[in-house]
Amino acid sequence: MNGVDPAEALPPYDGIGLADVRIVRTPGDAAAALLALSQADVIGFDTESKPTFAKGEVSTGPHLVQLATDDLAYLFQIGSAASAQNLLTVLKPVLESDSILKVGFGLGDDLKRLRGKLGIEARNVLDLSTALRKRGERNTLGAKTAVARLFGRRLQKSKRITTTNWALPQLSDKQVLYAADDAHVALKLYRFWKANPPA
Repeated sequence: MNGVDPAEALPPYDGIGLADVRIVRTPGDAAAALLALSQADVIGFDTESKPTFAKGEVSTGPHLVQLATDDLAYLFQIGSAASAQNLLTVLKPVLESDSILKVGFGLGDDLKRLRGKLGIEARNVLDLSTALRKRGERNTLGAKTAVARLFGRRLQKSKRITTTNWALPQLSDKQVLYAADDAHVALKLYRFWKANPPA
């Protein structure tokens, strides 16, 4: 294929819309998020951290935690651990729940950072980067490959947005959609995979 990614030729994946994203800020937002997330059997899950560029620099992330139900994505902006107390009333019970399955891609660092910064021990987590592999496949799968394989669509993953500052108090619409999609698409892929088990 001359080094061209075949996924680039696929029609684009229609991600979640801004109207279906909730940025959780107030106690009222937190209560609504907790109610919706607690009723879910499975949620999509991801985090974003401000990138580190200097050698030896340690990440202070996560700066954003994304959780998605079938209908909505909830974004939690984590400044300092102290400022996150309001958000912890949602994140801790949901992520530590044994009855809610959390699904996402490449979650090792996410789980480590949640533990280190917020003291959250996430339970009942399924990493789709290994779960969705075909039999005999050794490499882990990214969301982009999984969307191409299962949905026949192209997930737009912009390096420019991936490496933006996730610690900003006000995120751009592009950042919000990118982050929300990461969690929401994981849930959609999981639902499709469970409904269409590989032969």
